[in-house]
Amino acid sequence: MAEKRDYYEILGVSKNASDDEIKKAYRKLAIKYHPDKNPGDKAAEEKFKEVSEAHEVLSDKEKRKRYDQFGHAGVGGNAGPSGNPFQGGNFNFNGGSFNFDFGGAGGFADIFSDLFGFGSRSRRPRRGADVEARVTIEFKEAVFGTTVTIEDKNGKNLKVKIPAGIDDGMAIRLAGKGGDAPEKGGERGDLYVRVHVKPHKHLTREGNIILSEQTISMVDAALGCEVDVETVDGKVRMRVPAGTQSGTPFRLSGHGLIMRADGDRGPHIVNIIVETPKNLSRKQKELLEEFRGTKGRKMPFWG
Repeated sequence: MAEKRDYYEILGVSKNASDDEIKKAYRKLAIKYHPDKNPGDKAAEEKFKEVSEAHEVLSDKEKRKRYDQFGHAGVGGNAGPSGNPFQGGNFNFNGGSFNFDFGGAGGFADIFSDLFGFGSRSRRPRRGADVEARVTIEFKEAVFGTTVTIEDKNGKNLKVKIPAGIDDGMAIRLAGKGGDAPEKGGERGDLYVRVHVKPHKHLTREGNIILSEQTISMVDAALGCEVDVETVDGKVRMRVPAGTQSGTPFRLSGHGLIMRADGDRGPHIVNIIVETPKNLSRKQKELLEEFRGTKGRKMPFWG
């Protein structure tokens, strides 16, 4: 998943922008991407959330100062500058971690009301906070997909389908499964399930390709052999031809991650490592010396 964009870049202002410049940029973008003006447009909805998040940080002097010093990590702590435990608090449920962001007076809802000229009687009810849960899955579960069960903040079990091919750090959005609305008539926030994929002992991934190494002896490399390669589908027998050099990659088609909606899978690339023998016996040394002496020398022809 792509990294978070810079808040200044989102609002289209410089890092030295004044409070007025930030406010004006936010008003312009909020009007452009507001859901009421873009009904059903998910891209506009995401832009609106992104713009609102950037403004929420850059319009607060303390948060802006921390952001300028530490980036996104500086505004992702457990409490706001006042130490209020309900500003970005973390709560644990069955090994999963939820992050709540409660807006208070003077927060997004009030800015929104002021922005569109709504009076206190006509403004829209405030929306519930977005919530983040973190889950950990195995490498093979990320390849084939799985279903996890988490508890929401009212203690109810919630089953979440993890799609095949998900990568470490990606998040799944569940609309309307977040925090309760602080006012009657308001919508619930969204739940974002952030996925951490455990590393595998022998396998790694690059996009939809799985990579691994296979060590063979110098003799097997010279004479050729067959090896059993560990894949996400189990052991696969692979033939290594005679004369294979160390570092040669071999492709096992269809043993990687799902590439397209039709279910086709990428390859598993096996990198051959030829092991140099150590602690040779006298006989072994003699055989190697004999081989070295004949290498490159023209052999007599009998016929």
